[in-house]
Order: sequence, then structure tokens, then C-alpha cells
Amino acid sequence: MEYFIGAIGEQKASSFLVRLGYKIRETNYWKPYGEIDIIAEKDRVIHFIEVKSSKYYPGTAFMPEIRVNARKIRNLKKICETYLRERHAPSEQRWQIDIISVILDSDGTLREINHIENAVFEKQY
Repeated sequence: MEYFIGAIGEQKASSFLVRLGYKIRETNYWKPYGEIDIIAEKDRVIHFIEVKSSKYYPGTAFMPEIRVNARKIRNLKKICETYLRERHAPSEQRWQIDIISVILDSDGTLREINHIENAVFEKQY
């Protein structure tokens, strides 16, 4: 069965967030310098969420979130700031960048999901 791992991972992450009480504001917010997979809100904090998905490979300890490198972090911060500016968010709006790691079995079913809150910075903005 052929499927697109990233799209399935993003769908699983969105469902996971909704079950935890997050409100999905937008998905796949795109600018020429990058994309934010999921923009969600909970407790008046905007969460910009990068979803990293991979298939499960027995005998490995690979975690998809390690693919968020320094360049990706710079672009994420820039696109978050653009989103807030475009939406005329108040200057006191709290926000953070989270990562959700999704590991799928070979048939596309969810094996593991890990939500790393405020993964990019030491504090909320």
C-alpha cells in the first residue's frame, strides 16, 4: 500500500491535538521560506507545530524530530512572526513552537506519537 507519510502524520497529529483540547486554527500555512504544518490554540497560547513523521523500522532508535535543524528553526521563527503580523495579533500574544513526532507502521497506522511542547525556545513568546 502506497501512501504519503507526511500527510498521514499531519492528520494523526491534528486528531491527537483535538483530543487534547486544542483548537486547530490553520494547517499548512505556507510562505516562500517555509511552512507551518499546524497552527493550533489552547489556553490562549498559539502553538505553531512542526510535524515530523517516519515509518517504524525495527531495531532502530531513530526519532523523526531530529530532522528539525538550525536552518529549519530559523525559518520556523520567521514564519511564525509573519503569521502573527498578518493576523494582527496583539503584542502580548503568547506563542510557542512545538514539534510532534509521528511514527507509523508500514500500513500507515499510528505506532507512536510524541508532543514536544515549546521545543524550539526556552520560553513562550
